Amino acid sequence: MPTRTRRPRRDDALSAALGYFKDLGVREVLLAARPATEAAPAADPPGAARTRATADAEVPAPHVTPQAATSYPDLASVQAAVASCQLCGLCRSRTRTVFSDGTGRSRLMFVGEAPGADEDATGVPFVGRAGQLLTKMIEAGMGLSRKDVYIANVLKCRPPGNRNPEPDEIASCRAYLDAQIGFVKPTILVALGKFAAQFLLETEEPITRLRGRWGTRQGIPVMPTYHPSFLLRQPERKKEAWDDLQQVLKKMGLPVPGKKEGAGS
Repeated sequence: MPTRTRRPRRDDALSAALGYFKDLGVREVLLAARPATEAAPAADPPGAARTRATADAEVPAPHVTPQAATSYPDLASVQAAVASCQLCGLCRSRTRTVFSDGTGRSRLMFVGEAPGADEDATGVPFVGRAGQLLTKMIEAGMGLSRKDVYIANVLKCRPPGNRNPEPDEIASCRAYLDAQIGFVKPTILVALGKFAAQFLLETEEPITRLRGRWGTRQGIPVMPTYHPSFLLRQPERKKEAWDDLQQVLKKMGLPVPGKKEGAGS
């Protein structure tokens, strides 16, 4: 007998939302008429658990001249350039390039640091544990749908061993992200973590000082907040991240889930 696949129910989304606010210490939640859309969890790709001996090898960068962000005619051409990119040594160790997820015409754009192992295997940003938390923050927390926002990273390839991005790698990917921002034309950018915030705001200040304070990139408001992977390690900081996302919703003119209209911050 074939196995039936259980479809997610509205109650599942409601339970996820209530659990999210419980983690933040919110005791009373005002339910909105518009339910958050629940994104299907990403399936593990075939062979994702297979270890590649060369994946974490450091390789010298080829000598290639990067294009300017304004030289691309459309978003598809940026993605094609990323797919064949050889501007730094990460091109030798990657499985796939990781360009973006979501709609190319979104009011809200999230920018992370770099792909991890799950993203390198699938070619989609934020699909691992940190990605699942980000989806929960977007849907259960903000009351939005992941498919209606745009998600990208500063780097388009996974650094070996998930190490921090190197300055030359960030410089190599700069034009790609600037072009993405230019074509998507979001009204707000959310910088997830230290490297995204420092890149977008062109600063060396730590994320602990940057988060919760508005900045700008290409004339677009930028809200820095903690990276979901950091929140997995330090869940007590989730309340601060939620405060940051509330500011984003208010600037977008959207209701804040769990708050009565006219209530204070």
